[in-house]
Parts: sequence; structure tokens; C-alpha cells
Amino acid sequence: MGELEKLGERQILIVDDDPDNRRFLERVLTKEGYSVKSAISGEEALNVIKSESPHLVLLDVNMPGIGGLETLQHLREKEDYVSVVLVTGQTSTSDMVKGLDLGADDYIKKPYNYQELAARVRAKLRIKDLNDELKEANKRLLELVDIDDLTGLYNMRSLYDKLDHEIDRALRFGQSVAVIMMDMDNFKSVNDKHDHLFGSYVLTEVGNIIRDNIRRVDFGARYGGDEFLVVLTQTSLEGVQFFTERLRRAIEGFDFRKDEYSMKLTSSLGFALFDPESCAEIDGRTLVKWADRALYQSKENGRNRVTQFQVPDEMSEPRIADRATLRKKLSN
Repeated sequence: MGELEKLGERQILIVDDDPDNRRFLERVLTKEGYSVKSAISGEEALNVIKSESPHLVLLDVNMPGIGGLETLQHLREKEDYVSVVLVTGQTSTSDMVKGLDLGADDYIKKPYNYQELAARVRAKLRIKDLNDELKEANKRLLELVDIDDLTGLYNMRSLYDKLDHEIDRALRFGQSVAVIMMDMDNFKSVNDKHDHLFGSYVLTEVGNIIRDNIRRVDFGARYGGDEFLVVLTQTSLEGVQFFTERLRRAIEGFDFRKDEYSMKLTSSLGFALFDPESCAEIDGRTLVKWADRALYQSKENGRNRVTQFQVPDEMSEPRIADRATLRKKLSN
């Protein structure tokens, strides 16, 4: 990307009730290659910032209505950060000190020096770039902390928070949530007959199979060892049954082959479905425990099969007086 093209993508918002000042700043910044928008009041500026997300705001301190400092205060109460340079014609530094304390990134006094103005704008944009890069790096780092290195699925660090969030959404919108527990059958034989590197390869491929079969609204996790967990959202009993059988068949039909090793494997699955229309409210840990019980039944009944957890009768009516007691009873 060329430098001029990059500058043209930088949007600067000028907030000033004086038309002469606005025209001067628009002319200078446009000449520098920036995309420029203007607002004549703090109220208008807040609306523009909300819809346009400019990279930098040149904010006049003295304006009627919501003044510059009050506008700045509103901006700093928001989650998304925007760089702000205060502009004033006063010689007193008290407003500037207050503005910097409120979170302004810099200030400049009128009358403007063309070179100083352009240099300060470039400096603030460079700092914003660094802040954006740091924010993105922190986001990627957090994602890495939540992701299992071997399978590329989520680990258990944040699983229950995500699951409880989906249960809350299901209650709000009247949608179902399913938890599926899956265990690789006789996985110990993989390491016994081959080696641990091949075992790691198998787990990696199972993670790939899960990711290839879930939708964007669903998520999978490595529960531990060769156990996996999948959460299906906005689904139905028929949808869960179709998915689990498809996943079971996908693993059964996969040829795990690496270097000189090759083998076929199967998996056992159990699932529990929370339907807010027909089941009392539960939490994520209880739903996982139910799915795990169903998985155990699949193992007991011969492996390579899917079992649905049957919700107890006492949980089948959503309008129950003492749900907390039932949740405690059923999670034991």
C-alpha cells in the first residue's frame, strides 16, 4: 500500500463551531492527504464518531452546548478509543491541563502553525497505529491462551463461561443448546501400537474433523486427553442427532495415516439437549455432566455409538418453584 493511499484511508474529524477555523483545518488536512469530516458541535461530533469511527479528532475546547471538555469526557467513557487533540485560542493552560487529565492525547493553540499542526497530526496517528497493533496483539495472545495447541479447538480455560453465555442466550430467545461429549475408542492402543507422535497426530486430525463439521455459531473444545466437547447452538433434537451421527461416521471412515503408521478408529458420543420450552433452567456444568453420563452409556453399550441423555422427569417442566435445589441434586 502506497503512502498516499494509506493517508487517504485516515479519517480526521474536525469539531469547531467557527466556520473559518473549520475551513482552514479542512484545507490543510485535505492537502496533507487525509479524509476529513466536520462537526459544528459536541452533540454532532458524538454522533459522527459513533457512526464513522475516525482515526483522530481535532476538538475545539470552547463551543456552545456540549463543550470540548465535556465531549472528551463522553468519549473516554466509551470502550472504543479514539485519539483526541484539543484546540484552543486561549493563552491559559488550565483548560489544557484539565483536558489532558480527562484523556486528551495532545493539544494545539490558535493561531495554527501549519507545519506544527501537520506534525502533531502525524505523531498522533503513529501513536494510534502502535496502540491498535498492541490491542490486536493482545487479542491474538488471549486467543492463543484459550486455544489447545494440538487440536486448534478451545481448551477448558474459558469453556464454561462460553457455555453459560449460550444458555443465557437460549433462555432469552427461546432456542435450544446441546452439549456433546466424545471420546476416542481404545485410544490407548494408538500409543501402545505406534508412538506418542502418532497419537498426537490422531488428536490433531480429530480436531480438524470437528472443525470441518461444526457451523460458525458452534464451538468445539478438547476436554482432556482424547475427550472432546462440542456445543451446538440454535439447534433442535433432530439437528443434534444428525450432527452426532455425521461426526461419528466421519471419524469411523477416516484413515489416520502418517509416515509408516496407519489405522482406523472409532468414537463414542453422548449428548444432552437444553430446551428452555421443556426443561427447567440449568447451568453449563450440569449440561456437561449430563452429556458425560450419556457418553458413559455409549461406552458401556459397546462403543462407536451415540446416546442421548434423558432429562429427568422432575426437570421436564420449566416453571418449577425450586430450580436451585434441583440443579444441585442433579449435578451430584
